[in-house]
Amino acid sequence: MAKRLARIAVIGAGGNAREVRWLIDDINSIEPSYEFAGYVVSDPGSPGRYDDRDNIVGAIDELYEGRLAIEAVAIGIGDPAVRYSIGERIAAELPAMAMPQLVHPSVVMDAPSCHLGSGTILSAGAILTVNITVENYAMINRACNIGHEAIVGAGVLINPLASISGGVVIGDRSLIGTSATVLQYVKVGDDATVGAGAVVTKDVSPGTTVVGVPARLKTT
Repeated sequence: MAKRLARIAVIGAGGNAREVRWLIDDINSIEPSYEFAGYVVSDPGSPGRYDDRDNIVGAIDELYEGRLAIEAVAIGIGDPAVRYSIGERIAAELPAMAMPQLVHPSVVMDAPSCHLGSGTILSAGAILTVNITVENYAMINRACNIGHEAIVGAGVLINPLASISGGVVIGDRSLIGTSATVLQYVKVGDDATVGAGAVVTKDVSPGTTVVGVPARLKTT
């Protein structure tokens, strides 16, 4: 008997969402697991510049109201605060809705010692070593390196080629920019932003933005 595929939708329809669909396709190429239902967006009548309009199946309000024939969702939005708020609302209002962990087949990870929360996404080429926690709805993008005992908070977005050293704690809803480096045992507070290419050598306060090498508070 053929395996039944879960009917999954991606929330969003822009670049991040299309990359998540690609990840789902790659997972299916190794072990068929999902039937792609399409994209769910906030306003189907208001197209974004890069949206895949042909595959939009409905509005997110229809999802919350249970009017879409969908069994699982993945969050394909690049704003950490929005990722977090959508994930929390689905968990509260649609407890039967699956938010699966999507792990690209090329990811290298010590699975027995790592913990992945609901709705986490690990993209192609990511490396996670040992005793790492990735909280709900976080996304680790392509070719990122995450070191031992690191904690990645809920809704966090880590952009491609970032390097997170051992013992780092990244607070909820934070954004780590492309090619940024966070050195060992540093704490990045909730809702913080680390700019692209920054090298973080000391703790980052909640809600702030740091840029540069070494990273310093952005004041303008």
